[in-house]
Amino acid sequence: MTLHEVSSLRDQAHVFRDRRHAGEVLAGMLERWRGGDACVLAIPAGGVPVAAALCRVLALPLGVAIVSKITPPWNSEIGYGAVAFDGTARLNRGLIARLGLSAREVEQGIEATTRKVRRRAVALRGAFELADVEGRAVLLVDDGLASGFTMQVAVHALRQLAPDRIGIAVPTGSPRTLASLEPLVDELTCANVRGGFSFAVADAYQHWSDVEEGEAAAILAGSATGHSGEGGEPGSGAAPK
Repeated sequence: MTLHEVSSLRDQAHVFRDRRHAGEVLAGMLERWRGGDACVLAIPAGGVPVAAALCRVLALPLGVAIVSKITPPWNSEIGYGAVAFDGTARLNRGLIARLGLSAREVEQGIEATTRKVRRRAVALRGAFELADVEGRAVLLVDDGLASGFTMQVAVHALRQLAPDRIGIAVPTGSPRTLASLEPLVDELTCANVRGGFSFAVADAYQHWSDVEEGEAAAILAGSATGHSGEGGEPGSGAAPK
């Protein structure tokens, strides 16, 4: 399988104005997905404005694949596992050992994250329901891939729903993470592939902030009426120079 990327953006930082612009750049790379019965599933919350912009350009239905990382109580950025929309939890045992987490702490983390996933399943609804993915092409979208663990969990859970094929589309990702995901899906698109000593999704964006759950819900609600997308100035569908 070939990784689809924009070669001129390789190892470049701050190439997208915001998530909306990133989604429009991805849409320009994904014309082959226009039409047919394909659907797009965003991973909340950051993936929602990216996917909404992509769907608006390609006229595709937008839904959500709710997956949330499991974090230790002292750091919400470190994910030692993830819980998927179907309730399954996957753990990074090596990281758990390095963090020195007890079995009880891990159990509490899973329980708290499962509650979060259930709440989001009610709060965040797109135009397309997960129950309808059987036999269809599905494109999973997030705002970037750091470790890729959450995306792996999403792919494994989605496979249980028997889609025809699964693609991943992200604005930015590290080469190592992208390589780990390639065997799991049928197609992989990443506009801005960045190597280097450290990798942060935010470094691909000129304007970056967390997407609140309410904002994601409003974007998803708007997707059904043709007003989806992130606020601010519209971006260009072409890759930035």
